[in-house]
Amino acid sequence: MPSAGIAPRRAVQLAALFAMMVAFTAQLLGALLPIIPLFIVASVVNLALDLVLQHLQPGLLSLLGRIRFDVTVRQLLRDMLILVGLLHIDGINPLEEQAPLTITLLAFYGTHFVCQAVAVLVRRSRSLPFVTRNIDASALGLADAPPRLLYRQTGRRLLRFSVPTTAGLMVTAITGNVLWGGLGLGIALLLSAGGTLYLSTWLLPAKRVVAEQHALAWLDDWLAAYRPTVGMYFSGGTTSAYQANMWLDTLAGLDGKPIIVLRERFMVQKIEATDIPIVCIPKVAHLMRLEHSTLKVLLHPANSGKTSQVLRIPSIKHAFINHGESDKLSSCNPYAKAYDEVWVAGPAARDRYQLADIGVEDKDVVEVGRPQLSPIRPSEGAPQGQYTTVLYAPTWEGWDGNPGNTSVILAGENIVRTLLADPAVRLLYKPHPMTGSVDPRAGAANARIQAMIAEANTRRDGARPGPEAAAELARRSAELDRLTTTAFRNSADELERMRIQGTPEEGRAAAVEAAVTAWEEAYWNSFPEWEHRIITTARPGIFACFNEADLLISDVSSVVSDYLTSEKPYAVANTSGLGEDDFRAQFPTVRAATILTPEAAGVPAFLDAVRNPERDGLAAARTELKEYLLGPSDPPSAVRFNQAAVELCTRADERRRRMESRLSGIPVQRSQQDVTAAEAAQHGSGGASDATAAV
Repeated sequence: MPSAGIAPRRAVQLAALFAMMVAFTAQLLGALLPIIPLFIVASVVNLALDLVLQHLQPGLLSLLGRIRFDVTVRQLLRDMLILVGLLHIDGINPLEEQAPLTITLLAFYGTHFVCQAVAVLVRRSRSLPFVTRNIDASALGLADAPPRLLYRQTGRRLLRFSVPTTAGLMVTAITGNVLWGGLGLGIALLLSAGGTLYLSTWLLPAKRVVAEQHALAWLDDWLAAYRPTVGMYFSGGTTSAYQANMWLDTLAGLDGKPIIVLRERFMVQKIEATDIPIVCIPKVAHLMRLEHSTLKVLLHPANSGKTSQVLRIPSIKHAFINHGESDKLSSCNPYAKAYDEVWVAGPAARDRYQLADIGVEDKDVVEVGRPQLSPIRPSEGAPQGQYTTVLYAPTWEGWDGNPGNTSVILAGENIVRTLLADPAVRLLYKPHPMTGSVDPRAGAANARIQAMIAEANTRRDGARPGPEAAAELARRSAELDRLTTTAFRNSADELERMRIQGTPEEGRAAAVEAAVTAWEEAYWNSFPEWEHRIITTARPGIFACFNEADLLISDVSSVVSDYLTSEKPYAVANTSGLGEDDFRAQFPTVRAATILTPEAAGVPAFLDAVRNPERDGLAAARTELKEYLLGPSDPPSAVRFNQAAVELCTRADERRRRMESRLSGIPVQRSQQDVTAAEAAQHGSGGASDATAAV
C-alpha cells in the first residue's frame, strides 16, 4: 500500500507537466494563427510556470532534463515562438525591426553560455581535496562564495534574466512598437553580461584558494601541529549521522587529542555541535596521509563500504564501537572481525559474538559499558502524579524484511489504542526516524498511529501552562540554536562554511550542555501533563524521553538496552511469531521485560504492575539484566572506555616501535600481549588484528 501523500504529489506533478505542455501548445497556436491575446497570455504563463516549478518542483524539472528538454531548451523554444509570433503581427517589419531583436537575443544567449562556462571554472577553483570544521583554515585563502544565482543556479539565472525579455516583447506584441522589445532585451543582455564579468572576478588571484598540493601540504602541517591521538571514523548516508552524533561527548572526554574523520562532504554539516576538529577526506589516496600522522586509534560506530579503505593504514589501531547494541543480527556483523578490537557494553554482547560464531575471537572483545548513558536518571519508584507517562518507541523495519523487527505494522495500533483507552495514561510516541523508509506498511501504520494520538488529544482537557512557559521555551530554543547551529548565507558554499566554522569559541561545549538541559526542562514544562505527545524531531532526544517516562514499550533494539540503565519497567512487543519462552531465550534483552502480543492484551496488567510496585515481579531481574547487558557500574563506563582507548593507543605505539626497530635492524622486547597473540596464531587461530593486517 503506498504511503499517504505519494499519490497526491504525483497528481500535482502530472498536472504541472500537463499545464506546461498546454502552455507551449497555446503559445504555438497563438503565434501561428495569430491570436494575439492567446499568444501573450500563453507566453507569460509559460515562463511564470517554469519559474514557479524551479522553486517548488525542481525534481520534476530534472526529469525533463533527462529527455533533453532542460531549462535552456524550454526557454529557447519560448523565445523562438515569441519571435515567430512577432512575424505575424502587422506593423512589425521582419528585416528592419525584428532582425535587431533577434541579434540581441542571440547575444543574450551567448553571454548566458559564457557565464555558464565561467561558473564551471569557478566551481572547480573553489574545490579543496578535504573539508574541515572547528579548524582555523584561513591560510587556505577561503573567500566568500559568489552569488548562488550566478554560481550554481544556471537554470534559474536564465529564467530570471529572461523576464525583461519576455515582458518587453509582449509589450511590443500589444503596441507594435519594437522599442519595448529592444529595451527588455537590452536589460536582459546587461544583466547577463554584468553577471558574467562579476563572476569572473572569483578567478582572480585575490579570490582563489590554494592549489590541491598546497592544500594537502597545509593539512599535513596541521596534523603535525595538532598531533591527534584518538579519532572517530564515520561514513554513511544522509540519515545515518545520528550513529556518530551519539559518541561526540564520549570522544571529547577521552585523554589525548580527539579528531573526527569523515568521508562524505555533506556529512560535515550533519555532525552536531562539538568542539572536536572535523576533517572530511573523500579520496582514498588523500586518506592514506593519516598513516604519517600521530593518530593511533580510530573508533568506528558503523560499518560502511568505505571502512575497508581506512583499515589499510597499518599504523592505526581500529576498534568497532557500534551505534547501539541489541539482539538483532545486525549487532553481530561478520565485518567486525576486520577490526583490531570490538568494544561492547557488557557480557551479553560478548556472549552474542561467541554464539554467532562469525570469526570474532573472545580476546578481541573489550567490555567498556555505554558511557553516553550517564544522563539517564534511575527509577524513582511508582508514578507520583495523576498520570502514568508511557514512552512507546518502536524501531524501524530494517533492511531484511523480518516482521519481528518493528511492532509498528502488526502491533503498533493495538498498543496505542489500548494505552489511549486508559484515562490515566499520558503517551509519548517517538518512532524511529527511518520508519517507513523500506516497508510502506510501516509508514502507513505510523501515520495512522499519529492520527489516533492527535484525535485522542481533542477528547482531553485541563489546565494548560501560561504564556510564560511558551516564552521560556522560545527563549531557550533561541539560545540553544545560537550555540549549536551556524547561520550561512543562501549563497554560502563549502569553502565559505569552512571559514565561518573555524576555531570554536572557548567554553562552547559546556555552554551547549547547559543549554540542552535548560531547553529540555522548558520543553516539558510548556505542555500540560495530560497531553499526549508525538515526538518526531531530533529534540528532545530519546534519553530525555526516558527521564520523562515511567515505563517503556519498544521492540528488540538498542533502545531497550539503553533504557535498562534506569531499571524502570519495560515491555517488548513480540511480533516475531515465536512463543514467549522461545522469544525470551532468543533475545536476552527481553528477559526482564513484559512480553506483549500483537493484540496488546498484556498492556493493562503491565500498567497495573507499574502503578503498584509490589506487583512488579521483574524488578530484581532488571537489576541483574542491566549488569549483564551494560556491565558493572563501578568503575564508571566513561572510565572503562577511556582506559580501553589508552591501552589500544599503547598497542599502536608498540607496533610503531617494532616497525622502526625492524627498519633499523635492532630487535625489541615484545610485550606479553604480542607473545600471546603470536602463540595463538601458531595454533591456527586468526584474530581481528590479523584480519586488519591483511586488508
